[in-house]
Parts: sequence; structure tokens; C-alpha cells
Amino acid sequence: MIDTKRTSNIPGLYKKLLDFGKSSAHPSDAELIHKIHTLSNHLAENKLTNTPESRIIHSLHVANIVIDEIGLGTRSVACTLLYPFVDEGDLSIEEVKKEFGEHIALMIDSLARISGIETKGSASQAEKFRKLLLTLASDVRVILIKLSDRLHLMRVLDEYEQQDQLRISSESFYLYAPLAHRLGLYNMKSEMEDLAMKYLESEQYEAIVRKLKESATERDKFIQDFIRPLRTKLTKEGFDFEIKGRPKSVFSIWTKMKKQHVDFEEVYDKFAIRIILNSKPEREKSDCWRVYSIVTDAYQPNPKRLRDWISVPKSNGYESLHTTVIVPGGNWVEVQIRTQRMNEIAEKGLAAHWKYKGIKGDSGLDDWLNKVREVLDTPEADAMEFINNFKLSLYSKEIFVFTPNGDLKQFPSGATVLDFAFDIHTDVGSSCVGARVNGRNVPIRHVMKNGDKVEIITSKNQKPKRDWLEFVVTSKAKNKIKLSLKEELMREAENGREMLKRRFRNWKVTFNDKNVNKLLKHYKQKTALDLYYLIATEKIDLAEIKEFLKQEEVQTTPKPQDTIEKSGVEKILSDTVEKTDDYLVIDDKIANVDYKLSKCCNPIFGDKIFGFVTVTEGIKIHRVNCPNAAQLLSRYGYRVVKAKWTDTEKTSQYQTTLKITGVDDIGIVNRITDVISKDLKVNMRSIAIESNDGMFEGTLKLFVKDTGHLKNLIDRILSVKGVLNAVRLDAN
Repeated sequence: MIDTKRTSNIPGLYKKLLDFGKSSAHPSDAELIHKIHTLSNHLAENKLTNTPESRIIHSLHVANIVIDEIGLGTRSVACTLLYPFVDEGDLSIEEVKKEFGEHIALMIDSLARISGIETKGSASQAEKFRKLLLTLASDVRVILIKLSDRLHLMRVLDEYEQQDQLRISSESFYLYAPLAHRLGLYNMKSEMEDLAMKYLESEQYEAIVRKLKESATERDKFIQDFIRPLRTKLTKEGFDFEIKGRPKSVFSIWTKMKKQHVDFEEVYDKFAIRIILNSKPEREKSDCWRVYSIVTDAYQPNPKRLRDWISVPKSNGYESLHTTVIVPGGNWVEVQIRTQRMNEIAEKGLAAHWKYKGIKGDSGLDDWLNKVREVLDTPEADAMEFINNFKLSLYSKEIFVFTPNGDLKQFPSGATVLDFAFDIHTDVGSSCVGARVNGRNVPIRHVMKNGDKVEIITSKNQKPKRDWLEFVVTSKAKNKIKLSLKEELMREAENGREMLKRRFRNWKVTFNDKNVNKLLKHYKQKTALDLYYLIATEKIDLAEIKEFLKQEEVQTTPKPQDTIEKSGVEKILSDTVEKTDDYLVIDDKIANVDYKLSKCCNPIFGDKIFGFVTVTEGIKIHRVNCPNAAQLLSRYGYRVVKAKWTDTEKTSQYQTTLKITGVDDIGIVNRITDVISKDLKVNMRSIAIESNDGMFEGTLKLFVKDTGHLKNLIDRILSVKGVLNAVRLDAN
């Protein structure tokens, strides 16, 4: 639970909200907050509340985020403050409706329906996330409150146990940060990613934070020197502006380090300069381009790094002009140019979008929300596939293409002409056989590019095929194809059912669930529909079924389950296995459990680890920063158990892989292997070295005792002349 001593007191937090209500143009806003405050005090003084003080404090913090950082109004604040009392049973929805109105009651009811998405032990997070998105399609404010709730939870995560920190961080990174990004809440998205990284990749996070602090003075001086000539010129030109430098997020820097395979010092754009103009609506675009001209007159721009989101805003409403320029000394600097209106939309996202709606007639976010509603209206058999597809659509880059009439359409990067066809209409997509892109005929698999003009070609004889799912990327196209395939399967399955029913009658066999289930097991099919479809399409021979039914004993080979329920987890944890090398303790209470070290990250003694219950292989031990950890923790939290190393087993050997790069030189390999095998007496399993243009890159698979042994080994390898870098790989 949250430590209330480390949070502000209740009266102080309420006062901030009351001040907000008093500053509102509507006197009723202050009255509403005061009424909630009075109700809360009444319940507490008369001991009529089951709501813990920590929950009330949490809701007050969330309400302040809702106001200050997102910019919602008092109805959203009221929903945030009243929800804990409804959730704990102190108030009913009917009482809320009577005292505060139907609108607030409906918002609280919606918030209640999605409140359990992060509950530990849930085996259906994907379904609950789908419910969250359904709420997004009906009342977006509820989602913004939920995001605010998650942000405050991440801010106080230090007060939770490690296992909860890992689970909550994984959920935030996997589900909530992408949603905040898609709704234009870039500050919230960046903070969530940074805080998640703090717990999931703690060593890298602390290292980058430390280096940012160490370079702060030098960075501030560089920013001021860069800004000085721009401020002088902008003032001379009569602009009303604000100019400032801001560091990139820790997660953003770390992503660049991984993507570019460089160290912290080699990331050239660790901060950005932002110029914010106070311009009239009709002059916004021209003023931004005038400022761009001033910036590029002062510094040389990189033409490949110009991003114009003013002429064509992002679909979440984001507008800004980005350019990257080079300064004397060779450093690159990103400059963002926008107006006050654009900046508020960039920081407060969806709420600000509606505040300014109509000024430019921008409907990008509205179009996206309509697509959300459309996707959610389509039944999805596999909830986890749905969430993965939706997450991809949240984070993907966008391209812009034209219809034959010149209308502009937005698609995720990688979209094909078949995606375009289904975006126009389901019938157009279902009958699509190709397209003319920029006057040239292309197949349905053709990937569209920015600025393409696309005209769809259709045929009455065409119908959706299963392999179409392999190259479409939009959720709408995938769902429509699956729906069409399902309808085709249903038609064929009905024919197959009638065929089997007639044969059963001829064979004097009862057509019932028992006999059909025997066939399902024998042919390893999940549903009767699948079985009937195979019969209708002659994939299963009816004569073979007759022979099978004559046998007295039916051979059953059930298909291994893809999922495991909680009861299965408990069974695995209760089954003991005799082991002679038991050097792991699971959950501090369970000994002699069948476990294996996961091959995806090869943990070694000293690594931070957790256990994950599998279906057939007992417990797999993963490193906390395993490439698969975030997905496992967020999707299957109830199958995660605590794991730690004991102090008694330090003689075992653990396999790990090192990646080494350096300058190719005669004898370099011998010098490296001498250090490993002779000086440190480390057993090597394999070594692979490749040389190109005077540089070498290689991987070493070897065995070490623990993380200390590994660190010592890396330090000694780095001391070898010619070796530039040596790092442990995440997976082997």
C-alpha cells in the first residue's frame, strides 16, 4: 500500500482543487468540489466509510493530475474523487446520481467496469483492455482519468514490493504508455516509459540518469549558447515567443543507444530546443515557417530530418515543425517550432484537442476514434491477438496517401493496397485483385509509400483468402478478412454437419455430443465447426470415420493446451521433484520445485530473476531484464512467482554470451582467448569472429560462476589492446 506519510495531507490537496473550482467561470464548479469535500468529511467523522485514507489521498493526487496535466473539468474531478467511495461500498451509483447528477454517475459506472484491468491474478487482461477501449469509444474522459490514475501509481511505485513493481511497470509499458502516446499525451507517455524502465532495466536507467546529471552543466551552457543568436533574431523580427531546451527522456536515449549500437556519449541528440510562438490562428502556419527560415539561416539543417506536422498533422492532433541542425563542432540539435495552441495539444493531448476544436477544422483524432469504434464493433475471437494488433496501431508511424479524387488518407507505415481497399469499404476490400499506384498496376501485397495515389481494382470472382492476413497491417482489414473467412467456414461447416448426420443415421450411430467429441479428440480439432468444415471440404474421409467408430477403444491424443489456469499453476507449485543441485528458492516458501534456467536470457548467479510457471516444463527462471519479461509479466501475472539465489551454491557454472568488437589485428583472437582460458580459467563453449574493413565483431559462448565473475571477465577483455567493446547479450 501507499505510505501516506510520504504524501500531501488531505486538506492541502482538497484546497488545491477548491482553488481550481473558484477560478472557474462557473460558480457551480467550486460548489461541486466543496460538496464532495463535505461528504468525505461527514463519512470520516461519523466513521461511516470503508474507504482507507490512502485511497482518498491517491484519488486527490489523481484529481490534481486530471486538472493540471491533462486539463479536464470538474465533472472528471468529481468522478475521480467519488469513485473510491463507490468502489468501497460507501456510496451507491443511485446515491451518486441523486446527489451529483446522472452524468457523473455514468462516468463512475464506466470507471468501475475497467477498474480491474491491472488486478494481479487476472488471466484475461486482454479482454479487460478491450473493455477499456470500449470505454474509450464511449467516453474518452474515463480513459484519461484511468491514465492519470496509472501515472500516479507509477510515481509512488517505490513503496511497493519488487514483484508488484515489475508487474505494474510491465503493464504500464505494454498497455498504458502506448495508449497515452496515441491520445497525444507525450509527457505522460515519456514519464511512464522512464518510470517503467527504472524498475525493468534499473542498471541502465541509473547509469543514464547519472550521466545526464554529470553532463547537466555542460549541456545547459551549450543550450544557452545555441539559443542566444536565435533569441536576438526572433526579437528583432517582432515575434512573441518562448524558447527553451529540454532533455530527451531516459527511455528515449536508451532506445537510441540500442538502435544505433552506441554508448551514451555517442548519442548526438540528447536534448531538443523548443520555440513556442504566441500567434493568431490565421498566422500560425506562416509564422512557424518564418521561424524555420531564421533557424536554418543561423545553423545548417539536415534536409532528411525535416518533419512537417503543421501542413499535415498527426492523426492524434499533434502539430509541430521539426528540423535537425548542426552547430560548429559537429553536434546535431533538434529544433521544434510550434504555437501555444499546438504546444497545449502536444502536452495535454485529447483534452486540448477538444478545447481548440473548430479553429482549424482538424478532424484527425475524431477520425481515429471512429476507427476505434469500428474495430471494437467487430467480434474478435483471440483477445490477445486483438490487443497486440491494437498496440501496433498505437505506436506505428504514419504514411499519407491519396484517393483518385485527391482525398488524403492516413495509414500505419507498412500498410498495403489491400488495407486501403478495406478502409474504403468491406465489399471493395473483399473483391480487391490489385491497384493502380501512381498509374502503375501493382498486386494486393504492394506496400504503399508517402504521397502515393491509389486506385483499387476489383473483380466479382474475388473473395478473401486466409493468406491475406499475412500482409495486411490495419486492425480493420484483419477483422473484416477474419469475419469473411468465418462466415465461409460457417457455411461449409453446416454442409459438413448435415453430411455427417446423414452418415451417422445410415451407420446406426447416435448423433450426439459424446460421439462428436470422440472425433474431435481423434482428429485433434478444437471445435465441432472445424471438424465439420474438414468433412465438407473432403479433408477428412467419411469412410475413415466409419472405421474409427467401429473400434471399441478410441485413441485420444488431446492437443496440448496453450493456456494454463490458476489451478494448474497451483498443481505445478505443489508437485515436488527431487533435485540434488537445488540452489534456487521460489517464493521463499517452496522448495524442491522443478525449474529450469530460461534459454531466452540465460540467467546467471547474481542476476535479478523471477520464476514463470509453464504448462509442461515446470518453472522457467528469467532475468528481470529478459527480452520477454515485459510480455510475460503483463499478460500472465498470475503465473509469476518470486525467485532468488541462495548463498550456498556458488560452484555451479552458467552459460552466457558476450559480444566483442574491436580493431582487427594479428593475434587479437589469441590474446582474448588467453585472458579467458589461462588468466581467468573460464571454459569456452564456442567462439565466432568476423572481420570487415579493419574491424572485427565476434560472439563468445562461455561459462561463468556469477555476475561478479562475469564483470571481472568483461573488464579483463576490455583491457586487451584492440578490444573496443565487450557486452553481455540478452539472449543466446
